[in-house]
Amino acid sequence: MTASSKKNQGEQRPKVPRRLLDGVLLLDKPVGLSSNDALIRAKRLYRVKKAGHTGTLDPLASGLLPLCFGEATKFSQDLLEADKTYEATMRLGIRTTTGDAEGEALDTREVLCDEAAVRQAMARFLGDIVQIPPMYSALKRDGKPLYEYARAGQTVEREGRNVTIIALDMIACELPDVTFRVTCTKGTYVRTLAEDIGEALGCGAHLVMLRRTGVGALTLEHAVTLDALTAMDEPARDVWLQPVDALLSTFPRVTLDAESARRFTHGQRLPLNALVIDRVECEAAERVRVYDEAGRLLGVAKAANGVLAPERLVVSGAV
Repeated sequence: MTASSKKNQGEQRPKVPRRLLDGVLLLDKPVGLSSNDALIRAKRLYRVKKAGHTGTLDPLASGLLPLCFGEATKFSQDLLEADKTYEATMRLGIRTTTGDAEGEALDTREVLCDEAAVRQAMARFLGDIVQIPPMYSALKRDGKPLYEYARAGQTVEREGRNVTIIALDMIACELPDVTFRVTCTKGTYVRTLAEDIGEALGCGAHLVMLRRTGVGALTLEHAVTLDALTAMDEPARDVWLQPVDALLSTFPRVTLDAESARRFTHGQRLPLNALVIDRVECEAAERVRVYDEAGRLLGVAKAANGVLAPERLVVSGAV
C-alpha cells in the first residue's frame, strides 16, 4: 500500500453539522419503507440532532407519518394516543399468514356475498369491539415480539383488546375487493378488522392496501413525500415544518401572564384563578397547552381541581 493510499484510508469524511431544529414534519411515507428508515432519511435531509416518529406504519402501508424534531419529540406520545383514519382495501376469499398481501395464502373460499351483505357485515363492527392482536405484530410476549414467534411457526395465546371503530364507510365495492375508510382508536389493527369482516361474510379476507390519512387533527392534505423533500434546498424544506404545537391542537389553550409564566417554567403548580383564560373551559379539561402572553408555547399541563400542574415543559427559547 502506497503512502498516498494509506493517507486516504485514514482520512474521514467531514461531519455534517447538525441543526437545533424544533417542529413537526408531516411525511407521506411510501409503500415499502419502514417508519424508522423514513425517519432516518428525513433526519439526514434536515440535519437535525434529535428526531422521532409518533407511531409506526408497516412497510406495506403508506400515508401520514408525523415526524418530530427537537422539542416536538417531548409531545410525540400525545399523537400515539390519538385516533387514526385510514383508507384500506381488503380482498375477500383469501386468508393469509400475516393478514395482508405480504403473507402466504392459508385458504381460499368462494365469495358468495354481494355489496349489500358487505355493508351489513361492516356495520356490525362499528363502535366498541374486541380484537385479538395478530401474530405478525410488534406486541411482546415474555419480552419477545409476537412476530418472532410467528416466524418460528409458533402461535401463542393473545388477550383480546378493547378498541373503538368510530367510523367505517365503504368507498368502493368491486368484489372480491372492497375499499373502505375507517377512523379508530389507538391500538386498532386494520388487518384484523379486514380479517374479521371476511369471517363474518364466511369467505375470509386479507388486506391488500392501507393508507393512513389522519392522525388526531393532522391530515395527509399537508404532508410531503421524501422524494419531494430530496429535490428541495434547505430553506424550501424548512417551509414544510409545522410548529411544535401542531401536535397539541386538540388541547384547550391556556395563556399565562408574565409572573405565572415564569413560575410555570420553573415547574411550579398554579391556581387556575391566576390564569389569563376562560377558567370554565380549563377546569373541564384534563390536559391543556400553555403559552405566555407573547404566544410562545411553554408546555403541557394537567388542569384539575382548581390547579394547573406542569407536565412537560419546552426548553426556554426553543420554539
